[in-house]
Amino acid sequence: MRVIQLIDSLNAGGAERMAVNYANSLVNHLSFSGLICSRKEGDLLSQLNPEVNYFFLNRKKTIHFKALKLFSVYLKENKVEVIHAHGSSFFIATLMKLRHPSLKVFYHEHNGQRVKQGMLNNILLLFSSFFFERILTVNPEIEYWLKKNLFCKKVDYIPNFAILNENEDKETFLKSSSTKKIICLANLRYPKNHILLLEVFSEIRNKEWTLHLIGKDYNDVYSDELKLFILQNNLEEEVFIYSSKNDVNHILSQAEIGILCSTYEGFPVALLEYGLSNLAVVSTNVGFCKEIIVDNKTGLLFTSNNKNEFKFKLKEMIESEMLRKKLSQNLNKLVVDNYSEDKIIQKLLKYYSN
Repeated sequence: MRVIQLIDSLNAGGAERMAVNYANSLVNHLSFSGLICSRKEGDLLSQLNPEVNYFFLNRKKTIHFKALKLFSVYLKENKVEVIHAHGSSFFIATLMKLRHPSLKVFYHEHNGQRVKQGMLNNILLLFSSFFFERILTVNPEIEYWLKKNLFCKKVDYIPNFAILNENEDKETFLKSSSTKKIICLANLRYPKNHILLLEVFSEIRNKEWTLHLIGKDYNDVYSDELKLFILQNNLEEEVFIYSSKNDVNHILSQAEIGILCSTYEGFPVALLEYGLSNLAVVSTNVGFCKEIIVDNKTGLLFTSNNKNEFKFKLKEMIESEMLRKKLSQNLNKLVVDNYSEDKIIQKLLKYYSN
């Protein structure tokens, strides 16, 4: 079987990370595993297995004839049978299906916000779904919405999985070596709700702990708001922003607590990475988070945007080493037992074969 993963960018995001994970893992199971990035290369390119057949389309607009021609030639020359399109890349996958009818298009939905949108915002997806072979999605809530609203009714939930590279170059050393560290692994953009985290952290203000924000810094209004808050509250020696980094395993090994406080999520890979790294986790309850983080068993869970509840849970986690140890061990076992690379890839291969 000859399969490519298709993604619009290789910036460090959830859908992008999963496209790379699938391409890397499938090298060991298929005769051909490729990855096509259509619009913008990014940090995740360095994490791609050298055995993955990689191609960059450099697409500048939705209908970019040169890029589409290159894509068509690539598919023909490499005898690709399946396009596994992640996120917003579904449309050019559909165009290729029209050009090469024998192709099978798998659409992989990662966007937890989709269930809150009306169909007027998804006309292109509705049209394209007529040409999908199968739809895969990262949580049952999105699965229900897709089955209800799209033409393709073969919709299946398939969990994400995380891979931590133990052989990565150790480049990032978290600042303030004398303190215990809280990590938030999320790009600096709206749904990740960093401002709530900063507000809660500043009110707790425990000098033994520092907060470290790892994720792409777009240097925009959202980012400026965070940096201004840090300055106005004299947090420069307690809160640190690093932008996007590749040595995630090394970074997480330096921390005690992992945080996720998004206003919406599909299936956050960060929670799995926290679990594999034995971090104690405080998480919002949106999307699939509440299936991974069972309150007071595999982590502490709070209601999205509930500042007082979040503050109480984070303070509880900070103050109890015994609690952190119990929750981190339970989460590690849950992730290893249920979200391993091998289990998820075997499930995916069955869908491809069918």
